[in-house]
Amino acid sequence: MSHEEYTEIQQATDEQQDQAQEAAPEVSVELLKAQLATLATAFESAKEQSLRSQAEAQNARRRAEQDVEKAHKFGLEKMVNDLLPVVDNMERSLAAIDSGNQAFAAVIEGIQLTHKSLIDVLARHQVVAVDPHGEPFDPQLHQAVSAIANPDVEPNTVINVFQKGYTLYGRLVRPAMVVVSKAP
Repeated sequence: MSHEEYTEIQQATDEQQDQAQEAAPEVSVELLKAQLATLATAFESAKEQSLRSQAEAQNARRRAEQDVEKAHKFGLEKMVNDLLPVVDNMERSLAAIDSGNQAFAAVIEGIQLTHKSLIDVLARHQVVAVDPHGEPFDPQLHQAVSAIANPDVEPNTVINVFQKGYTLYGRLVRPAMVVVSKAP
């Protein structure tokens, strides 16, 4: 092969490479732009999915913490329901005993101290009595046993409490059993 032939082949090859390079950047740029758009869309989708997953995990954690807190607060509810009749019976016994008779003085004092001790224990555990005598009737806290016409008080006012109600951390455990006034 002569030097001239080699030069001609080299020139032809260079021309082909130049043509290929001119055509290739157009195809490559378009291809790269399409790939970049696809990757950007996939990135945004993955980023959004990641944020959603983080938010869901945080919400689940918060719900679990609230459930544990409620379990601690209201886990005593069943025991409180079991103790309330004891409180009621002590109050009934204090009301039934003849306080004027000195023979019962020690018994009355013992029941009063025991009653106070039990009420203090309940109060330490956020059990609060609902004694609505003279207050307006509230169906969220009271259960009306009967209604009596009474012109001396406003209608729907509690005029008698048969049984006190109780709340535990503000949630009703037992409604107060009441007599409500009605218009004459």
